[in-house]
Amino acid sequence: MTRRRLRICAHGVVQGVGFRPFVYTTAAALGLGGSVRNDSSGAVIEVEGDAGAITDFLDRLSNNPPPLAVIESVQTQDIPLRGGTGFVITDTSHSAGGRTLASPDVAMCDDCTAEQRDPGNRRYRHPFVNCTNCGPRFTIIASLPYDRATTTMADFPMCPDCAREYADPADRRFHAQPVCCPQCGPTLSFRDHDGVTSGGENGLRRARKLLRDGGILAVKGIGGYHLACDAANGTAVATLRGRKRRGDKPFAVMVPDLVMARDIAEVDESAAQLLSGIQRPIVLLTRRTDTAISDLVAPHNPDIGVMVAYTPLHTLLFGLPGDEPGPAVLVMTSGNLGGEPICFTDIDALDRLAPLADGWLLHNRPILVPCDDSVVRMVDQHEMPIRRSRGYAPLPVALPVPVGPTLAVGADLKNTLAVADGKYAWLSQHIGDMDDLATLSAFGAAQRHLQELTGVAPENLVADAHPGYRSTAWAHRNAEGRPVRTVQHHHSHIAAVMAEHGFDGSTRVLGFAFDGTGYGPDGAIWGGEVLVADYKGYQRVAQLKYVPLAGGDVSVERPYRMALAHLWAAGLPWNEDLPPVRGCPDDERRVLAHQLQTGLGCVPTSSMGRLFDAVAALAGVRLTVDYEAQAAIELEGISREADCGAVTYTFDIVAGDPTLIDPAPALRAVIDDRRAGVPAGVIGARFHRAVADLVVQLAEAESKAAGTGVVALSGGVFQNALLLRLTLIGLHAKGFEVITHRRVPPNDGGIALGQLLVGNSN
Repeated sequence: MTRRRLRICAHGVVQGVGFRPFVYTTAAALGLGGSVRNDSSGAVIEVEGDAGAITDFLDRLSNNPPPLAVIESVQTQDIPLRGGTGFVITDTSHSAGGRTLASPDVAMCDDCTAEQRDPGNRRYRHPFVNCTNCGPRFTIIASLPYDRATTTMADFPMCPDCAREYADPADRRFHAQPVCCPQCGPTLSFRDHDGVTSGGENGLRRARKLLRDGGILAVKGIGGYHLACDAANGTAVATLRGRKRRGDKPFAVMVPDLVMARDIAEVDESAAQLLSGIQRPIVLLTRRTDTAISDLVAPHNPDIGVMVAYTPLHTLLFGLPGDEPGPAVLVMTSGNLGGEPICFTDIDALDRLAPLADGWLLHNRPILVPCDDSVVRMVDQHEMPIRRSRGYAPLPVALPVPVGPTLAVGADLKNTLAVADGKYAWLSQHIGDMDDLATLSAFGAAQRHLQELTGVAPENLVADAHPGYRSTAWAHRNAEGRPVRTVQHHHSHIAAVMAEHGFDGSTRVLGFAFDGTGYGPDGAIWGGEVLVADYKGYQRVAQLKYVPLAGGDVSVERPYRMALAHLWAAGLPWNEDLPPVRGCPDDERRVLAHQLQTGLGCVPTSSMGRLFDAVAALAGVRLTVDYEAQAAIELEGISREADCGAVTYTFDIVAGDPTLIDPAPALRAVIDDRRAGVPAGVIGARFHRAVADLVVQLAEAESKAAGTGVVALSGGVFQNALLLRLTLIGLHAKGFEVITHRRVPPNDGGIALGQLLVGNSN
């Protein structure tokens, strides 16, 4: 028998996820001696014993780790034999320059769910039940290594029973930092608008009654406060919508389990896995029409965002067997006014949510880091992030090329920031739109926390090239002598999807960057771009023809103005029978005509997002919007099931440098169909197919000259599932390799990843 001793360094998410107990029990089962300890670089293991058993140990380590562990790399070194057969878990050590990875917050596991429902278990009905396989992590960690003293659980001394579990390597709560029970953990309370407080079970009963009676409840979750109401109560939903200044923007709903999710939405197997997995994001699903959910939850939208209860408090709010239940489906939206950061401290929630909520369901475990719910949608059985936050942040994205210590500050809409060093990038949770001081403050806090967790000390900063972005101004203001590199917005989009797919920059791609707004180096607003790109640079080979954007955000909020601008640019008359013409007040129409003729207050735009707005207005779908991309979203919704027949809309392709894409023929066809009484859904379906066909046509025309067969699709317009599906079908039929977003959003929430790669290219 050959005996050896091996030192193993495991890197990745290996702290707070049951990794050391797993190592302990695996080594014991194989008869190996040695030790395991947490280290600032990950986990350090020494094993000694039969060489075959050590080989088996390494295989289990890499291929069968605990559910929440992420093994990024394993380094091994043979060391001298020491003898002995015992295996121990030792104290945390600190290696110079070491780095480990924090785990995201994850949903309550099946074992903890069973305990919460078991009258014989000491954690029966415990609102904070957790173990090494579930519960809060990212939102309660101040710094690494992940030990109780560096979390918001530091002020809750463990009772003897919890301490025994915490110290027992064979227990699934071994070194579970949030471990607690009703005797030693946080406490729950309900507070009404008059300040009357009730604790524990009585508080839960009052909270459920408030919801049954049509009230609005502020609920403290893992990463912040939600505002909840009965999704079947139209009056309650309307009240919440009005108080929150939500307009028509859809609300997400929470259900107690997968059974109820299937009652309200179309849930296939891939969606079911997402809904019931450890991340539990909001999943955008087709809404069933035979449910009691109020239409006001998601007005004019065939989809509904659904999440399954992911905390023990949520399950108690719905009610366990024997409870007088609360509503079967809850609206569960972020606790804030529209556009503001989510509330996450009790003081802030009691103040800012006072005009919105009728009561608060509170607890006394502090939230250190706010973290909104993640949002995803499924496209052809693949997950596409719309908002990457709870359950995913701060898991790293492996980079195809190493970079120096860098901070990328992202964009101004849907902001996320990122730090990187070496082969990993860490993206922050969703921060939001950088349009007020509160969001800027949240940005600064997220940046400091991410650097603390990762140990990255940025030597370079990267920002968007838009001179008016608040994120860019922040980078320059906080550079402290460090270089700040700016990157064109759409180049960042394409670089982000390249990075996701492991492109090392040696291969160029043909990138289609379709979105609403991005600053171009010519001072125009780009957004309908075809780029030949690698990380070092890009060439703009085609673009949507410029049209005047009159009045900036005013035209974004009023799609009828974009329709009139597109008609003017195409030389088409403003006839009174067209919805955007009728919808534009006479005085405004005269001023707009003057602006378009003189260029006063106008900036040229090539935005594909604005073209979708224009078509939605011409088809009579939406003339004004309450939230970003509402017109395009509603156009997609009515177009999905429509049969567009044999009629095809087309674009003119005008050769040049760059090639110009002229939408005039498509606009004329939309108008003709509208006058012929063609349903708006059919018009929308034909337009979606026309845009998909356009992408295929341009890919065929430009790929040979570009020397690439790889097509990259990015930008917020490609969140449109109908457009994306049609485009993928067309490109694959022509033999193209197509890369789309799977790890970060195609919208501006993924910009920071692309900035990192471009900003570090030579």
